Amino acid sequence: MEIYIARQPIFDRHKRLHAYEVLYRSGMDNTYPASVDSDEATHTVLAHVLFNIGLDAITGNRLALINFTENHLLQGTPTQLPRTRCIIEILESILPSAEVFTACLELKRKGYTLALDDFDFNRRSEQLIPYVDIVKVDFQGIDRMLLNENMVRMRQYAAVQWLAEKIESHEDFTLAQSLGFTYFQGYFFNKPEILKNRKIDTSKIILLNLLAEVCRPEINLKKVEQMVAPDVSLSYKLLRYINSVYYSLVRKVTSIRYALTYLGESGTRQFVSLAAASEISAGKPSELMRLSMVRAELCRLLAASRPSSTDASQLFLLGLFSLLDAMLDMPMDELTDQLPLTAEVKAALNERKGPFAPYLQAVTTYEQGEFEACTEFLRMLNIAPDIMISAYFRALAWADLFDANLA
Repeated sequence: MEIYIARQPIFDRHKRLHAYEVLYRSGMDNTYPASVDSDEATHTVLAHVLFNIGLDAITGNRLALINFTENHLLQGTPTQLPRTRCIIEILESILPSAEVFTACLELKRKGYTLALDDFDFNRRSEQLIPYVDIVKVDFQGIDRMLLNENMVRMRQYAAVQWLAEKIESHEDFTLAQSLGFTYFQGYFFNKPEILKNRKIDTSKIILLNLLAEVCRPEINLKKVEQMVAPDVSLSYKLLRYINSVYYSLVRKVTSIRYALTYLGESGTRQFVSLAAASEISAGKPSELMRLSMVRAELCRLLAASRPSSTDASQLFLLGLFSLLDAMLDMPMDELTDQLPLTAEVKAALNERKGPFAPYLQAVTTYEQGEFEACTEFLRMLNIAPDIMISAYFRALAWADLFDANLA
């Protein structure tokens, strides 16, 4: 049986990554045979997460929010998870009862952090608040004025922290902050804050010019060297990268020219585009660059899995540049006009059209836990779902490794 797992970032008030919620389903249509109940389904998924994949592969060294059914809560199933790595999420469908209260108290006694999912401010669910540490609220599921009134009333629970989910814009984030929320979940961080007459910093213009150079069909390594060498940060990252365990060279490389020659055209394109994007995204949430890297490698792996002549390096650039507008807070079409990208990459970035678009759409729907939509895009590409699952975790691991060597 195939298990589909993705993660969604959760940020603090300073837009720093705090945790990931683990999203999982058993099959793209989220169905089991009629003989299998939700408890058994959840247990199967949890066993897969714990023993087949491992939390480190999913969330790195970050906390993981994982939800449980009522039966699992009462049976103490969450104790199979390490208390220092997980937040136990109590589903909104779990009704308050003496048994549930006792189970929550026992978990807290053992040092676990508990979160109440999808709290809608009704009096019945409110009975659970004294037994949890975090309360999640669907920010899009309630009238703003009513939300404000309820959050004022909730101040009586001073020990509880509030998590706003489905924060989809920077305006949502600012409003949620003002209402007293501590944590924020949603894709607001990968949306641009576009302001009129915004000018790009000179340093970022130089980086865009460097990106333009490595996006050309044929790279002029001498010209790239001339652009990289004066940049202390890029030069340092290049030499650190080429001398890392990733390559395990016998002799230390100290020359920019030799490093670029060793990497070759494909390796130079990959390194420089990643390093430049990392510099461009400075000042933004670190998750923005991390997600760009995952998208880039995942698009490349999906392209490489097909027996066609699709250029995997172009798909890598597609994934990497898919968040360039959020990095620079500019419309995507204005940015792509400045880069010598192929027509296929531009069409996918600007309009989600053309032969490359399904790759990006498959990747973005998967990362958001929209597994049914993802499988439709995979069908367009004639890629089996199990290839996507494997590629997703390979992309996560690759991004972590590359990020460590790029830092």
